[in-house]
Amino acid sequence: MPDRLIRVNAYTTFDLLDGHARGHDFDEEAVAVLNVTAPREDPDHVTLELELDNTGLEELPAHAEGVTLSAAEARELAGELETYAARVEAATDDA
Repeated sequence: MPDRLIRVNAYTTFDLLDGHARGHDFDEEAVAVLNVTAPREDPDHVTLELELDNTGLEELPAHAEGVTLSAAEARELAGELETYAARVEAATDDA
């Protein structure tokens, strides 16, 4: 990702995931970077960022999406991820 906006290093949460972008007139797939961070000093929020490799996209310019979460919102998201991960694991175990 030569035009990368999210810094990727040994501390990046996930890199090179399967990503997709969908709009009214397009649906594209590309590798993606997903990162979760909080400020080092006096952390007051959690940031979740996602960037798709723009070299694999035709419709979108280089960009990164992000959301800022409170600690409670981050925990709620973590709980939702655990719930859906358990559902996927259960379905995989049955197969």
